[in-house]
Amino acid sequence: MRILVTGAAGFIGYHLAERLLARGDAVVGFDNLNDYYDVRLKEARLARLVPNPGFSFHRADLADADAVKAAFAAGPYDCVVNLAAQPGVRYSLVNPHAYVESNVKGFLHVLEGLRSQGTGHLVYASTSSVYGAGARLPYRETECADQPLTLYAATKRANEHMAHAYAHLFGIPATGLRFFTVYGPWTRPDMALYRFTKALFDGEPLTVYNEGRMVRDFTYVDDIVEGVVRVVDRPATPDPAWRPEAPTPGSSRVPWRIYNIGNSERVELMRYIRAIEAAAGRRAVLQMLPMQPGDVEATEADVSALDAAVGFKPAMPVEEGVRRFVEWYRDYHGVAR
Repeated sequence: MRILVTGAAGFIGYHLAERLLARGDAVVGFDNLNDYYDVRLKEARLARLVPNPGFSFHRADLADADAVKAAFAAGPYDCVVNLAAQPGVRYSLVNPHAYVESNVKGFLHVLEGLRSQGTGHLVYASTSSVYGAGARLPYRETECADQPLTLYAATKRANEHMAHAYAHLFGIPATGLRFFTVYGPWTRPDMALYRFTKALFDGEPLTVYNEGRMVRDFTYVDDIVEGVVRVVDRPATPDPAWRPEAPTPGSSRVPWRIYNIGNSERVELMRYIRAIEAAAGRRAVLQMLPMQPGDVEATEADVSALDAAVGFKPAMPVEEGVRRFVEWYRDYHGVAR
C-alpha cells in the first residue's frame, strides 16, 4: 500500500511509519516539526525513518492548504492516517488558537485532499477526552460524547463530525480511533511518564495532580500501532444494523466508524509511579497538587467493538511497558545504569 502519515515525526506517527515500512508499505510522511516540544527528539525519530527507501517526507504544516495539496499531488494514497495535531489538554488553556489551526483547519485540508483524489481510506486519531462530562466507565462508543471539558477534546470531536460529513457527501471511508493515554519509548516530553522519569533521574520532585488520586487506562504504543494497522487494512463500511430511530454513535449508515483503543484496565497513578521507580531503581519525592482544569479523575476503554471488527485488543502490562520506556530513556539520554 501507499500510505500518507501526517505527524510522522511525532510519537505515534514515528512508530506507525516504522511498522508500515517494516511490512513493505510505501510511507509518505508529513510533519511541520514545530517547537511545541524539543525539536531534536522529532528529528531523531525522523532520522531513523529517512534511510528506508520506502519512506519520503514533506516538511510542512497541515494548516497550509497549498502544502497539503502538494502532498496529495504526490499520491494517490490507499490510506491517509492523520496523526498530526496540536496535542495536550493543559496547553489548550494557554494557546487555544493553535488547536483550531491544526486540529480543525488542518483536518479540513486532509479531508479536501482525499476528496480531490477521489479514493482512499481515512484513519484519524481522536481521543478518550471526547467523552467529557457524564461519561460512565468503561467508556463505550455507544455513549454520547457531546460534552467536552477542554478545547482540545472539542476539536477532536469536531474531527469525528467532519469526517462523518465527508463520508456522507463524498463516500470517503473514515475511521476514527479514540486513543487512551498512550505511552512508551520515544514519547513526548510533556507526557507524565517522560516528566516523571526525568524528574526521578534529576533528583527533583514529581508533580502529581489530584493528590495522586488519578486513574488512567495506560496503553502501550505498540498496542496502539497494532490497532491502527489493522484498521488501515479494513476501511470503514456502512453499518447494516444502523437505524435512524435508534442511532448508534459509533457507526452510521455511511462508511464511518469510531473505535476505542485502550488497555481496558484502570491503573491508579500511584501504581504507575511505583512502576517507574522499580524500573529506575530509585524512590521518588512526590509534590501533591490539586486537580487541574479539564482533567477527569478516571478513564477506561471498552474495546469490544475494535476486537469484533479487527480481532485485536491491547494487552501490554503497565509494569513491562514502563520498564521498556525507562530502558529507552536511559539509552537516549545516556543515563548510567
